[in-house]
Amino acid sequence: MTDAADLKRCIKVCMFDQYGTVVDMQGGLTAIAAPFLKAKGWTGNPNSFVTWWRRTHFENSMIDALLHREHTPYREIGHRAVAFVMDRAGIAYTPEDVRWLVSEIEKLPAFPEVPEALARLRTSYRLVVLSNGDPDMLETARGYHGVAFDRIISVAEAGSFKPHVATYRKAAELAEVALDEVLFVANHAFDCVGAKAAGMHTAFIDRRRRPFGETPYRPDLLVPSMKDLADALV
Repeated sequence: MTDAADLKRCIKVCMFDQYGTVVDMQGGLTAIAAPFLKAKGWTGNPNSFVTWWRRTHFENSMIDALLHREHTPYREIGHRAVAFVMDRAGIAYTPEDVRWLVSEIEKLPAFPEVPEALARLRTSYRLVVLSNGDPDMLETARGYHGVAFDRIISVAEAGSFKPHVATYRKAAELAEVALDEVLFVANHAFDCVGAKAAGMHTAFIDRRRRPFGETPYRPDLLVPSMKDLADALV
């Protein structure tokens, strides 16, 4: 861990993952999926359905990054993931059902403490998003999460999903700062590992109270919420 006072002396930009860090991906999608699944006659746990959806999406996006071919849009990966999970669960669906579920990602609200915490951070740092989402999805989301970021960056600009090193390097270039002038903030260990390995400082928002895991790329800060991050840095 790095002393917060040391970070405050070198950080110019706080850069955030969006899905699961700024917006409540699991809770929001579960609330959306529950009535949809009930109407379909599926009696399983909606939270489990969303977990399977997100894990399948993550696996497919990592495969896409490792192929080193043309970048596949986040939305397309999402359509594949939702269709796969509904096939596995034996749920009858239409292409419109798949597109609708994935489109709801754009409308997810921020975690309750996020707007106030980021408003405090804005008094000292520029605020940037670096997300695996498609550019148009991230622009639409502005009207729902209510956070006025200084810049929204999609990994599409780097041509690969996080945690590919090119995504963090491209984001720092677009933000016009050195990698070590960025504090990358995420609720996902893989994202903190990727940013740290690229040369950024990192903060892990440990909302789920889970071990970070053994890695040489430990986060500089580990806090339970965005409020605690603002408390440490402002």
